[in-house]
Amino acid sequence: MSSSDLDMVNRDPNNLNDHVRVLFEEVIGEPEGAHSMKCVWKNSYKCFNCCKGCCYKFLTLICGIPLAICWGCEFAYITFWHVWYVTPCMRAYMINCGCLQKFYGTCLQCYLQPLCEAYSFLFSNIRVTNYTG
Repeated sequence: MSSSDLDMVNRDPNNLNDHVRVLFEEVIGEPEGAHSMKCVWKNSYKCFNCCKGCCYKFLTLICGIPLAICWGCEFAYITFWHVWYVTPCMRAYMINCGCLQKFYGTCLQCYLQPLCEAYSFLFSNIRVTNYTG
C-alpha cells in the first residue's frame, strides 16, 4: 500500500481505537440543580475540544514519527522471528509428533490390540440372564 492509497478521512477503518474516543459530554456533566452559567458551559466545551485537539496534534507532531519507526521495527522483528524461528520450530515439532504418532500407533496395534481381542473372545460367551427368585 502506498501513501497515495491511504484513506485520509477514515483513519481507523477497523475501529481499533474506539475505546479512546472521548467527547466532552462523556467527561463533564452537570446534574440538575448544579448548572453553571451558559457562557461558562459553552466556553468550557470549546476549551476542552480545542485543548484536546491541540495537545493531540502537538504530541503526534513530536512523537508520531519516532513511535511509528519504533512500531515498524517491532513488527518487522516479530515477522522476522516468526518466519525464521517460530514457524520452522513448529514445523519440526509437527514432523516429530507425526513420527511419535506412528510409533505409538504401531505399539498399540502390536501389543494392546491382540490383548483386547483376546479379552473380547474370552468375555463374548458370557450370558446375563434375568433372574427373578
